[in-house]
Amino acid sequence: MKSFIIASLALLLIGVIALGSGAYNIAATEKHWLITEKIIEWVRISSIKSRAKNLQAPSLNDKNLLLAGAEHYASMCTECHSAPGHELTELSQGLYPQAPIFYKQEPTTDAEEKVESIKTYFWVIKNGLKMTAMPAWGHSHDDETIWAMAIFVDKLKGMTTEQYDKLTGSDNTHDHNHSHSHE
Repeated sequence: MKSFIIASLALLLIGVIALGSGAYNIAATEKHWLITEKIIEWVRISSIKSRAKNLQAPSLNDKNLLLAGAEHYASMCTECHSAPGHELTELSQGLYPQAPIFYKQEPTTDAEEKVESIKTYFWVIKNGLKMTAMPAWGHSHDDETIWAMAIFVDKLKGMTTEQYDKLTGSDNTHDHNHSHSHE
């Protein structure tokens, strides 16, 4: 047991010296070490899952929520996450880790999986993510607005340019009326 403790402390000391020496490049232009990437991904998924599991999602079939989510996404999210028919922005190209491009993802078909996905999106949109460019919109938007955005993000998966333009008003079918509630 004593040799295990000594070996562990020695490894910890070597790690501290290596990281403190600048051996780990923190630049956004360099990928994480594979082990670092895997640990961050595991912690991120576990953390979000444990915090989102007890959330109660509103009706996912509310057309007004979907339209509100589309409006907010179009005005707040496309700079990083893009949209159907849009090119990646200079900002999004410089992000590391890269922001997910939702419309390129496969739609969720399983009802239970869809609800869990939307709850995850809600939690991330509301709370943001450390060490990414994802802000915590819960400081400036109420829960109903955030649920609307989460529902839209899930609906965005596999969406065409025409569908996106119709929902966001990019086809000039409705005006942008953007207001926020502060909690």
